Amino acid sequence: MLPILYRDERLIAIHKPSGLLVHRTVLDKHETRFAIQLLRDQIGQRVYPVHRLDKGTSGVLLFALDRDMGREMSWQFERQQVDKRYLAVARGWPDEQGVIEHALTRRPDDLEWVGEKVDTTPQAALTRYRRLATVELPYAVDKYPHSRYALVELTPETGRRHQLRRHLKHISHPIIGDATYGKGRHNRLFGELFGSTRLLLACMEMRFTHPESGEAVTLTAPLADDFAAVVRALGWSEALPAH
Repeated sequence: MLPILYRDERLIAIHKPSGLLVHRTVLDKHETRFAIQLLRDQIGQRVYPVHRLDKGTSGVLLFALDRDMGREMSWQFERQQVDKRYLAVARGWPDEQGVIEHALTRRPDDLEWVGEKVDTTPQAALTRYRRLATVELPYAVDKYPHSRYALVELTPETGRRHQLRRHLKHISHPIIGDATYGKGRHNRLFGELFGSTRLLLACMEMRFTHPESGEAVTLTAPLADDFAAVVRALGWSEALPAH
């Protein structure tokens, strides 16, 4: 059963676990379980995804319960009217806070794989970040005798594909567990030390204006157990944001 964080007559939000695709995609043909299918079967009605989370990312995932609401909420995401906060474990110690403003080329999606020509001109992308905690472990992974890691809160101002993962790689602080943009040696160390094989990225909070009522809605999700176990092991529990 997928944990339901919020539900009204038009919208429903779940806590998506790491490793679960939102919907079927030709980019991951072997998968047979999808959030859209599991939630539909769980509540007994169709649901309409209004945004996406990467397969490895856990946290708040919002669906509409009818096409019209799906269209309205999708527009909010496209117009950057939805505020989102993420938590990540990154390699190294980034600055205490900062802004990453780095244009990103469009990544392959289902449309490109079926032959549709898509503009790949780099698109403006901006991410704000705040360092919450740091740790230095006595393991030589790269050229240094110790390895440094940080707990980071991320706020994307735009919604490009893989934006947070690509932006942190751009500033040389990739997310742990990222097999595409990260460092395999650091990923393996977290597997050996903490049994963590997931992408350590989670959508912790989402804020938007309800299209029907006009009321402000704030959705929050607790850290998934596997992510929380890493945070505890690194002594970072007290550094988690209050929400």
